[in-house]
Amino acid sequence: MPVSRRPMARPGGRSARVQEAVHTAVRELAAEVGRDALTVPQIAARADVTPSTVYRRWGDLQALLSDVAVEHLRPEAPPEDRGTLEADLQAWAEQFLDEMSSPAGRAYIRDALLGDPDGSNAGQCSAYAAEQIDVILGRAAGRGESAPGTETVLDHVVAPMMYRILFRPGGQDAAYARRLVSEVLST
Repeated sequence: MPVSRRPMARPGGRSARVQEAVHTAVRELAAEVGRDALTVPQIAARADVTPSTVYRRWGDLQALLSDVAVEHLRPEAPPEDRGTLEADLQAWAEQFLDEMSSPAGRAYIRDALLGDPDGSNAGQCSAYAAEQIDVILGRAAGRGESAPGTETVLDHVVAPMMYRILFRPGGQDAAYARRLVSEVLST
């Protein structure tokens, strides 16, 4: 049974350095030897920590891979401002679909969910999408545009894309993302 991960006691210090070193080791080794060949001892050696440090913090390899995946899925920047709600949401949806449906994106989704017995990683990934959508909808409101709510966009744009990525791969392209956005904006 996986050990539940404790949140960091503080955002900096040794704990943050260990997390960054271990995450970096996972990313580097996955690129070198492949994700399926990873082991806790080789990750610990690359990160210059003991395997017990990794087990104490993450519990097992799958929980560590899940943590790395969630961090990777965190958006690096706010969505681009294209001047209108429709243009902003379409560009974001196309990029989201492209990234999540790529082989790497699907692997990160799988890892994020497999090491997540309590659903907290799934919730964090959902929160990332909601935050991005909130930025887009906030800009639209600032321009005086009428906009649906965040939950409506999640239900009608993000949820169908994720369902297809996970259960019906293929056929997800920019036109599909634009159609979902057009539909949610016309309701």
